[in-house]
Amino acid sequence: MDSTHLGQKDWYSILGAKPSDTQAEVKQKYQKLALLYHPDKQSADMMAGQAGEGAQRFIEINQAWKILGNEEAKKAYDLQQREAELTKMWPVDNQVHWEDLSWDPETMVYSFPCRCGGSYAMTESDRKDVSLVNCDSCSLIIEIL
Repeated sequence: MDSTHLGQKDWYSILGAKPSDTQAEVKQKYQKLALLYHPDKQSADMMAGQAGEGAQRFIEINQAWKILGNEEAKKAYDLQQREAELTKMWPVDNQVHWEDLSWDPETMVYSFPCRCGGSYAMTESDRKDVSLVNCDSCSLIIEIL
């Protein structure tokens, strides 16, 4: 599994955990890594570059635990990961910026023409929640950036 996707880190891989791990298993993996990379546990004769890398690793481990150790944050993160997974599975025909969409004030809909002759349509409320849009006439999908 990639350690980053679209600029977001893979918190599970940082802890060496899996989404199917129990909360106790994730906590155990966190504690083991936190002890291993804690700045106070590093040897005094370690080179400055290695100490900096260890400190950065410790920070990432703590960030991972803040997300995966909190049920609500973990649930939200898992949903984001699932969306990213689905994005990879479905062929995205085109990536389009919001500015490229046409706004129709009468119907209150953003639209973008599809190569099949149909169109991709989104409402204002979809704007903050949706990044993938299906054509209304075919199976093509665009990603809104």
